[in-house]
Amino acid sequence: MGKRPEEGVGAISTDAIFFDFDGVLVESTNFKISAFEEIYRDSPPDRLARIMAYVRANEGIPRWDKIRHCHRTFLGIELDDRELSAWCERFRALVEDEVASCNWVPGAAEFLERHHLELPLFVVTGTPQEEILRILTRRKMSHYFVSVHGAPRRKPPIVKDLLDRHGFTPERTLFVGDARADYEAARVNGVRFVGRLLPGGSNGFPSDVPVISDLTSLTL
Repeated sequence: MGKRPEEGVGAISTDAIFFDFDGVLVESTNFKISAFEEIYRDSPPDRLARIMAYVRANEGIPRWDKIRHCHRTFLGIELDDRELSAWCERFRALVEDEVASCNWVPGAAEFLERHHLELPLFVVTGTPQEEILRILTRRKMSHYFVSVHGAPRRKPPIVKDLLDRHGFTPERTLFVGDARADYEAARVNGVRFVGRLLPGGSNGFPSDVPVISDLTSLTL
C-alpha cells in the first residue's frame, strides 16, 4: 500500500498511551534491520534478499520468531533452543549499545516530559524484557512509564492485561506504533491506533489509520 498524506491526530480523548519503542520513541529501526543483514551476511545472495524482505515486512515481532522463521524457511535449518539463543545473542550484541545511544524520534522526549505526570504511559515492545529495561535505564527514560513490557510475551495479550489491570476503556486508550504488529495488537483489543510513518516510507497500515511522521504531530 502506498503512502497517503499525513493525517493530524488532534484532540484525542485519552486515558492512557501504549508506545512501541523502536521507531516510535527512538530512531533505532535501521540498526536492527542492519543487524539482521549482518548475522545473515554469509547466506547466498538470493536467500539473503528473501530474508531481508521478510525482516522488513515483519517489524514489531520478537527477534527469535524472525530468526527461527528465517532459518527454517529460507535456509532449511531447524534451530534448537540452544542454537536459537546463540543467534539471538549475536543479534543483541550488535544492537543494544546502538539503541541505548541513538537519537530520539523528533518530539518524543518532549512529549514524554510534558505528559508523563498527568497521563499513564506504557511501553509495549518486541524487544526482550530484560534488554528493554537496561536500555531505558541507560537512556534515563524509565521514570516516564508506569510499566514496561517486552518479549517473550506477545503484544496482544500484554495490551489486554493492561486494559484489564488498570480498568482502561479501550476506546479511550491509544497505541502508537510503527509496525503492522502494533496495529494488530491495538485492533484485537479495540484500542485506538496511530501509526508512525517515516517520511517517504511505505505505508502498510489500513487506509483509515491516521499516521504521523514523528511525535511532534501527536497532540492530546
